[in-house]
Amino acid sequence: MKQSIVTLDLEGVLVPEIWIAFAEKTGIKELRLTTRDIPDYDVLMKGRLNILDKHGLKLSDIQDVISTLRPLEGGKEFLAELRSLTQVIILSDTFEEFAKPLMRQLDWPALFCHQLEVVDGRIVNYRLRQPNQKQKSVAALKNLNYHVIAAGDSFNDTTMLGEANVGFFFHAPEAIQKQFPHFKPFDRYSDLLAAIKDALK
Repeated sequence: MKQSIVTLDLEGVLVPEIWIAFAEKTGIKELRLTTRDIPDYDVLMKGRLNILDKHGLKLSDIQDVISTLRPLEGGKEFLAELRSLTQVIILSDTFEEFAKPLMRQLDWPALFCHQLEVVDGRIVNYRLRQPNQKQKSVAALKNLNYHVIAAGDSFNDTTMLGEANVGFFFHAPEAIQKQFPHFKPFDRYSDLLAAIKDALK
């Protein structure tokens, strides 16, 4: 039997959406847009950087909001139980500069994500670890003879779910579920955990 590994999205699955929290803090409604709304990540991020520049907002302003965020209710316990069963990697399109306080609260799971380019406290650009890193990470794990089970909530997770041996939606909006009906959707951690346990057999 092949060894298994689980890959999870971060925002919307284990922790709140960082940009939505920041939009609520600043009152800038355009910052509420996520990959649930704009599938093209480059378009989404360039739009965000333009808004930050226009309003004179810095990395520290976003980090201040992130420091107030907590894992979604039940998320930490779900992840802890899952990690007792098998290896878990978080595959996220967030950035190292954002994720650290959240990783601390989740007891430091492995995280593959991106980096920001920061000059004098301003975010001037971003560096993808590689394009489509979620799908490519799963493909690499399969190449290492892992049976991969994946869960995510958004457009940018669908290639990861499709590449995995088994893919699930968690907290995905109905519109996205309808576009990808072959991924079984869940809204409760207990149900997702049970489905992953079945897939681990």
